[in-house]
Amino acid sequence: MQLTWLGHSGFRLEIEGAVILIDPWMTGNPSFPPEAREAAVKGATHILLTHGHGDHSGDTLALAKQLKIPVVGIFDLVSHWESAEGIEGIGFNKGGTVDLGGAKVTMVNATHSSSLSGPDGPIYAGHESGYMIAGEGHVIYLSGDTDIMADMEWMGDYHKPDIGILCTGGHFTMDMARAAYAARRYFDFKTVIPCHYKTFPQLEQSAQVLIDGLPGVQVIEPKVMKAITL
Repeated sequence: MQLTWLGHSGFRLEIEGAVILIDPWMTGNPSFPPEAREAAVKGATHILLTHGHGDHSGDTLALAKQLKIPVVGIFDLVSHWESAEGIEGIGFNKGGTVDLGGAKVTMVNATHSSSLSGPDGPIYAGHESGYMIAGEGHVIYLSGDTDIMADMEWMGDYHKPDIGILCTGGHFTMDMARAAYAARRYFDFKTVIPCHYKTFPQLEQSAQVLIDGLPGVQVIEPKVMKAITL
């Protein structure tokens, strides 16, 4: 299994028979080198979206049309795009599980907001979400954009993820200290990978607080377009 950071909250996840682009925002992403786009999307089979905000959904429609692959995510947004944009979609909702090339992806709760930009202001884009992704002997908790929430207790107990991909930048989501607290209290991670940081000045720029807050846990600071083997 390989995970490659695309900057901000974007990842390329190669798991089981799937190559999943998670929250693919590349165009205009200051963390992502434009010349790496072809390598980032090569062989992709699915796009997995946590919510509608442009720093997560930015390249979703363009890639779905270019690569002819389905967008996987909250039913409201995906079904709208299927009819309005002519893309292929796999729309589902919280508690549901879909099979993506042998990887089992379950939608779970997050606490944030979700909208698309419209000419007269924000447009409803369904609820924000996180995911539990099971495959190759691992369970990954992809938090999406969220703060700490009590749901993390049952999510950790029921799904037992050993890998956490956690938003950590603060301002819009948990910061490093809050993410470390959530990981200690609600989960038993062996590996934690921070995201949604460094991109803008108002976000946290270092993962040291997360590292210090999780003794005994492997905290991997990802590097853009450098594959991590898990």
